Amino acid sequence: MKKIVLVAFAITVSLVSCSDDDNNSTVVEEIIPLSQEEINDLLFSREEEKLARDVYLYSYDKYGDAIFGNISQSEQRHMDQILTLLNTYQLTDPASPDRGVFSNQVLQDLYTALVAQSDISLVEALTVGAIIEDLDIKDLQDLESRATHSDILTTYDKLKCGSRNHMRNFNTQLVANGVDYLPQYITLAEFTDIISSSNEQCNQ
Repeated sequence: MKKIVLVAFAITVSLVSCSDDDNNSTVVEEIIPLSQEEINDLLFSREEEKLARDVYLYSYDKYGDAIFGNISQSEQRHMDQILTLLNTYQLTDPASPDRGVFSNQVLQDLYTALVAQSDISLVEALTVGAIIEDLDIKDLQDLESRATHSDILTTYDKLKCGSRNHMRNFNTQLVANGVDYLPQYITLAEFTDIISSSNEQCNQ
């Protein structure tokens, strides 16, 4: 997915002092500044997880199917995990509190298109779910390739695990409706491996 490059700004190095009860020595822990790519990617990821949540909430309101309600809650947790990183690195949160509103124009346009497709029928809404998770997995793979901080890599890995579970769930519903989803972003081999395996425990 094409990403909009956001304006760089300096990250202040944070110093945390801890007193030792025995000798009053000071331990200094440094938060290593992010690269501009890592900054842009975190901001993008926060809104991409919001896009998934907002589209699923739209489909849940329209169709009342539990899969959309359940996975929208999971996407909110994904948003929260990215927000934790934004706070750690003192980055301004780009996510609007309003549903369906995005500062990234690419995501804004994608939201409009996916909601329009979801509006057609329940099967189309389920297909949109598979598309979102397909795209999210591919984007997270790209984000991981540019990240160097272990906390960021760990979070991306957990989000990717969650997206694989969501993909399995949407695919199960599509198959039950006689639809075979073909991946648009990850490879067919990756997709086949995902749907042929069981749900994972992503928070361990």
